[in-house]
Amino acid sequence: MIINTHFGEIPQSYLFSEVAERVRRFEQQQPDARVLRLGIGDVTRPLAPAVIGALHAAVDEQATTEGFQGYGPEAGYEFLREAIAAGEYGSIGVDVAPDEIFIGDGSKSDSANIQELFSETARVAVTDPVYPVYVDSNAMAGRLGSFDGERWTGLTYLPCDDANGYRPPLPAEPVELIYLCSPGNPTGTTMSRADLEEWVQYARRTGAVILFDVAYRAFITGDDVPRSIYEIEGADEVAIELGSFSKTAGFTGLRCSWTVVPKNLTRDGASLNAMWLRRQSTKFNGTPYIVQRAAEAVYSADGREQVQADVDYYLQNARLIRATLEQAGVSAVGGEHSPYVWFRCPSGMDSWAFFDVLLEQAQIVGTPGVGFGPTGAGHFRLSAFNTAEATREAAERLAKLLPTLV
Repeated sequence: MIINTHFGEIPQSYLFSEVAERVRRFEQQQPDARVLRLGIGDVTRPLAPAVIGALHAAVDEQATTEGFQGYGPEAGYEFLREAIAAGEYGSIGVDVAPDEIFIGDGSKSDSANIQELFSETARVAVTDPVYPVYVDSNAMAGRLGSFDGERWTGLTYLPCDDANGYRPPLPAEPVELIYLCSPGNPTGTTMSRADLEEWVQYARRTGAVILFDVAYRAFITGDDVPRSIYEIEGADEVAIELGSFSKTAGFTGLRCSWTVVPKNLTRDGASLNAMWLRRQSTKFNGTPYIVQRAAEAVYSADGREQVQADVDYYLQNARLIRATLEQAGVSAVGGEHSPYVWFRCPSGMDSWAFFDVLLEQAQIVGTPGVGFGPTGAGHFRLSAFNTAEATREAAERLAKLLPTLV
């Protein structure tokens, strides 16, 4: 046997692929239907003018002998690493050095690849429900045992439901790797400072490494919710942080992200910072120069203002979705510091049944909660990333449909 048999153990239908296939079949059968997509988290707002200006300038540089850039540094250009250190961390009073920041082509790639630093026997814990990439990438590496049709036998699930406010409990068994996300995908909930302090203390006590995803940090409003795990003392000895420009600045097509691997983070006598640099240098040729210049522009005065306007636009959509659900008697979370709204399906419906009802009776696409893990069964996620016009129309359709189901 020469192939990686672990690929065959993974459920064949990736969540978003199954959603796309069901929508495709519906649109074939109902070609005149106006389908409103509140499912996958792709953005709809155009890139900010400051970003477009930086892209054009960088392209023009590539047309000159003096300005041309070929292979760049695998860890990222210094100008962007410095901009992130100041704009993402210095701005909130956190000291992260530029050489602890690594530029990637999306947090999906980074969160899938970071597991390569760890032993194939490392025990993994994930929130449940969870972003599927955390699970599938570890399954491909052979860490999770076998899939029994509902869950992986070698994976530690941290159930998040109504009882705990959709915040993960500490593991009941020893683990080495812990995936956390705040604001959470898919639930939209956030972790408080006290929550993160408890997790950092746990990791320091047990030697576990926290992989902390902050892809949606730009949606946090106010100062009471931490924007980085490094706001917690001692986190630089136990945590890797993964950030992204995809939702912050609409880079879902451009592809740019960052990963912070602190120099204080060591395990078994090895520097994880040095290991990640070695991994990236071997397997990655770096994010394109023009994209990194575009990302740098996010931190300009104009860029900050323009990007924040887009974030506010999506948050307004999220608030409308949540208010519509709650007015119909459906309790929901998220939508406050997050572009996602999460709720139990009305009348005890299962996730895929509600997906079909929503699509067939209201022509709205959402994401079935069961696709995010066993505790997501009977739940549903709606995204605020469509246009304001489409979101208002979807809210009107929901307001008509939900009372017939509750």
